[in-house]
Amino acid sequence: MSVSAVDCVQPALQHTRQQLFSPFRFGQWSRLALVAILAGELHVGGCNFGNWGQLASHRPKIGQEFLAPTFPHIDPGRIAQFAGLIAAIVFLAVVLFFVFLYINSVFRFILFESVLRKECSISDGWQRWHRAGRRYFLWQLVLVISTALFFGMLVGIPLVMMGAAVGSMKSSAGHVAGIAGGVILLIGIVLFCALALVIVQVLARDFLVPIMALEDLDFADAWSRLFALMRGDLGKYAVYLLLKLVMVIAAWILFSILALIPALIIIGPSVVVIIAGAAAGLTWNVTTVSLVVIFGFMALLLLLYVIALVATPATIFFPAYAMYFFAARYPNLGALLNPAPTPTPPVPDTPPVLETPPQPPPLPPSPEPIG
Repeated sequence: MSVSAVDCVQPALQHTRQQLFSPFRFGQWSRLALVAILAGELHVGGCNFGNWGQLASHRPKIGQEFLAPTFPHIDPGRIAQFAGLIAAIVFLAVVLFFVFLYINSVFRFILFESVLRKECSISDGWQRWHRAGRRYFLWQLVLVISTALFFGMLVGIPLVMMGAAVGSMKSSAGHVAGIAGGVILLIGIVLFCALALVIVQVLARDFLVPIMALEDLDFADAWSRLFALMRGDLGKYAVYLLLKLVMVIAAWILFSILALIPALIIIGPSVVVIIAGAAAGLTWNVTTVSLVVIFGFMALLLLLYVIALVATPATIFFPAYAMYFFAARYPNLGALLNPAPTPTPPVPDTPPVLETPPQPPPLPPSPEPIG
């Protein structure tokens, strides 16, 4: 119980080195990259797409209408086609979101087992953890729906009230200052609630998943078990969250720099294709928009996979860090992460070799009888 968050950094680094480099196996890296994407364990950030606007402003004049906003000149038939396409994209995005949410729920357990056992097997893991993943999917579904409703009411109701107040009040400096103060207060409340939501998600990924995996509990009972374990040790959990935040920011910076080269390798050809389309005189229509969406989605998937390959050490380190911290407080995990050494059976004492006792000298032959 005396293990602190700082004490767990070195064991997690050692765990990462042993799993990825002792020995190095590219097959495991490739599987872990896929697991990282589907489990939502990518630690790369800082992407800056601001240069896209500059690129568009310096596009060549040939085929300029390809990138120009020509939508206002589309006839009503085209408008209906685009409306149908947008509706189909939105519907597909919603379906894909919930499908990914289910896959993500199962892969959280696959990632947990992969780090714990230092071996990644996706097919076996899916068969083993799809039942626990369904339970975790229900938890994520409840979280998504409740979060949407909560923030909808938190932001929507005050905005409606302020809008009604603005319409009924006369313009004055006092009224403007009151509305500005209300907006600032609302932003502060929203940020605080967003921080609380992030903390809940981190606790679920790092500690709820091991409890559900090792005790076969649903998410409600697992939360009760986690709260019981956290009771009386909240200070160290707070230090754990702060230290993890610092390390996550450092990982974002480091792996974002490392991912720049593969990102440029993938983004460069995409830009060339756009320029080639502009030079060919292509215009926006249902066909070109559909092709852009399809190939853009494929390029995005490839980019995510390459970035996940680069960030694989972070994919292992952060779950390992959570395990070493939680194992000191959760005996079920501690027994698996740090198994007790198997006692060596006692070697039986070898009986001493007895020396052959000296033989008595042979007796002289008996005398023959006389007569």
